[in-house]
Amino acid sequence: MMGPAGRAPITVLVVDDHAVVRKGIQAYLAAQADVQVVAEAADGQAALDTLEHLRSTTGLPDVVLMDVVMPGMDGVTAAEHARQRYPCVQIVILTSFGELTRVREAIRVGVAGYLLKDAAPDEIVAAVRTAAKGEMHLDGALTRRLTQHLVAPSDPLATLSARERDILVLVAAGRSNRQIATELTISERTARTHVSNILSKLRLSSRTQAALLAIQQGLVTLPTT
Repeated sequence: MMGPAGRAPITVLVVDDHAVVRKGIQAYLAAQADVQVVAEAADGQAALDTLEHLRSTTGLPDVVLMDVVMPGMDGVTAAEHARQRYPCVQIVILTSFGELTRVREAIRVGVAGYLLKDAAPDEIVAAVRTAAKGEMHLDGALTRRLTQHLVAPSDPLATLSARERDILVLVAAGRSNRQIATELTISERTARTHVSNILSKLRLSSRTQAALLAIQQGLVTLPTT
């Protein structure tokens, strides 16, 4: 199928762990003459598997619309692997999570866009079109917050990746390495490595110190009695 003026449509892979979200995005994009959804995936690893399948069959998509928080491999990690393996594929993050650490991590791995799921449908299409041209599209509110943060006091947690922040929250909640591994669907060894990296980055010597810092920085709150 050809797009306007005989041009090939922008091909898109939709990645989200909620089927209703995937179907909703596909339905809207299907109404755009210059956009074609070629596949969908329910998590980060499935996205990578799908990209490899498309590479060897019909061809890689131009753009991947990627959620962030999904079971198993998260969207930012999947985006990083995808950019390394398939640099011609552009990634646009579409998520409910707008924490600046997640945004910065996504930008670091080379995504071409970051939108929140409350974005208007036409903004999602605009982000896809912008990414297909190799340009970046950021949610307006996130752009303002990033700009403000440049002149704000430094964040002691800024060195942590989005996954490390997630694990720090679990550490502050008293989870063991085994429990963290089970909750995030990773190996206990990987969980242990993440915790060690967190302590090293924050220059702390114990999980208790890490938990206290997480509370001080407002990453978690103490339960009220």
